[in-house]
Amino acid sequence: MNLFKMRKEQLVLFHRNRKKPAVKKEIPDHVFKQCPQCHANISFKALKINQFVCPECNHHLRIGAKERIRQICDEFKEIDKNYITQNVENFPGYDQKLLESQKRTGLNEAVVCGIGRIKSISFALAVMDSGFMMGSMGSVVGEKITRCIEMAIKKKMPLIIFCTSGGARMQEGIVSLVQMAKTSAALKKLDAQGQLYISVLTHPTTGGVSASFAMLGDIIIAEPDCLVGFAGKRVIENTIKEKLPDNFQKAEFVLEKGFIDLIVNRKDLKQTLYSILQFHGRF
Repeated sequence: MNLFKMRKEQLVLFHRNRKKPAVKKEIPDHVFKQCPQCHANISFKALKINQFVCPECNHHLRIGAKERIRQICDEFKEIDKNYITQNVENFPGYDQKLLESQKRTGLNEAVVCGIGRIKSISFALAVMDSGFMMGSMGSVVGEKITRCIEMAIKKKMPLIIFCTSGGARMQEGIVSLVQMAKTSAALKKLDAQGQLYISVLTHPTTGGVSASFAMLGDIIIAEPDCLVGFAGKRVIENTIKEKLPDNFQKAEFVLEKGFIDLIVNRKDLKQTLYSILQFHGRF
């Protein structure tokens, strides 16, 4: 009996002293971030200084609308900030997705519009955010971009749109597809006034956005290695029953085929835009 009691006490002591299994600690993104291409671990501070471009492999990481505006503009005044999407079609789960995106990005929708300025030159600016439902274009995104174009016409300003999107927002059905025609029609009016439109393609620019305002710029610029296309690579391969090149739909491939005009590194983008705006202003 005493022997049994002793063994029982030893067993309890063993369990108390036994080391707990090590818990894998996740490193927060605001301390270190891993490059999705070369997998190098880079301090967030160094990454921010380098405009969120990997110093090891030059991979351009995705950035939100607020960071993009910070990098490009010396001054920025937002318009239509309080436009918020309503779940008119009562699509299941849509309200929750909108709330989650609003909380994650601090934005009301997937595009920020307003008047930007670089040095002495002002311009109408729309910046899409892939963090908000993958930058998908619904009724409010289309409306805000259209109103931004109309503001450019009214104020006789050049227009710059930073595009990034997974395409039309399926939760809004045919209404989302109407935005393709609406934005394109507004750009036609801008073109008729002889005003400049610069489209900047960032990763990824696909679907209904690539099939409308993204590819209608007088000058189309892309960031290195960004994805530009309509349907996905696998969808096209399964349709045409052919193997496509490894770099298919990458910015470099699209430039080679003549669909875009320039590929510009992020560190040079602000100066490039300023030079184009300055040159255009002379005429």
